[in-house]
Amino acid sequence: MEGTATCTVCNKVYRMPKPSETIHCTECNAVTRISRSSSGSGLGLRFIESVLNSKPNLLPYRNSGKDHKGRQKNKQQSSSSSSSNTASPITGDSSSLDIYKPSPAEAISGRKRALLCGVTYRNKNYSLSGTINDVRSIKNLLIQRFGYPEECIRVLTEEENGNDLTTPTKKNIEDSLKWLVEGSESGDSLVFFFSGHGLRQPDFKNDELDGFDETICPVDFIEQGMIVDNDINSTIVRPLKEGVTLHAIVDACHSGTVLDLEYTYDLQNKRWKDNKPPSKAEKGTSGGLAICLSACGDDQMAADTNALTSKKEMTGAMTAILIQMVEKEPEITYEVLLNKMHGFIQQFNKKRFLINNRFLKKLFHCRKIEEPLLSSSQEFEVSSRKFLR
Repeated sequence: MEGTATCTVCNKVYRMPKPSETIHCTECNAVTRISRSSSGSGLGLRFIESVLNSKPNLLPYRNSGKDHKGRQKNKQQSSSSSSSNTASPITGDSSSLDIYKPSPAEAISGRKRALLCGVTYRNKNYSLSGTINDVRSIKNLLIQRFGYPEECIRVLTEEENGNDLTTPTKKNIEDSLKWLVEGSESGDSLVFFFSGHGLRQPDFKNDELDGFDETICPVDFIEQGMIVDNDINSTIVRPLKEGVTLHAIVDACHSGTVLDLEYTYDLQNKRWKDNKPPSKAEKGTSGGLAICLSACGDDQMAADTNALTSKKEMTGAMTAILIQMVEKEPEITYEVLLNKMHGFIQQFNKKRFLINNRFLKKLFHCRKIEEPLLSSSQEFEVSSRKFLR
């Protein structure tokens, strides 16, 4: 009696020569538990759960012969895995991406998926203190207020117990951006959050109105380079299908149009402004909608502060203010959100800059907080559209 079984982590298909309780995948080292269906004859297989054989809570690494950190296994490990496996892989699987494969829970229509990046640049003279706090706060907000399943949220930070696949390197961020939109369908809601450094560089393609490309800085940007707005746009904006919505929140300097979206919102005059590139390059979606809330304009600096949380923890100023507003009013519209954030920031800056002593300003982190900027791939009614809806 023979049937087939599929690893629930990497989707590798195995031929089962006889009934078995589990399969041990040679690709991702996961163990899939199997139960036999009660419907008639034959080997009906139902997949119950999959667990990594090495350590819990690690993202599977899809590359034969490598462990969860991408290192080459020794021959003894490889032979041990092969001998313990009772199933033989079916050849012809053409998938070879070294990025996380969406789990079955993520692969349903109307799903919610999020990528949260917080870069501290640990042990560097340009390190940031509040980015991990930002990621934790946004993650809690998504789960508790907006119903994002925790297993559908990927986090890239430099925490002590992190591993190579969850460090916000350039490669990991780029791979994760691809994962974020991969397989998305109508009704899906995607979130990209970045807290870290942002820079700008001269634009040589004539697709920026101000002559500069905006960038985000991975932890290894000195060695590997920055991630440019053109590449962010082509990776997570251009592929968006009709009915898919991407919500980006970028708490970084020079982040105003970091997704290269075609419209920016002028809150004072209550109208959308054209931000299409002079080169006429295509920057729109494939029918979906991309919305971005940035900490500041392209020529401005974002701020960290410890004055906006009860525990006096360092946070990105925009992230802390955003969370305060949304926690108070989860059904808040973009118009009300922008007005409240701008009003709060104006009052905050006014009070803090009443301090004239330079030493006290430095002591209390009296750096001006810029007002956030809203951009979108298409115009929408800000007075009726709700945040993250």
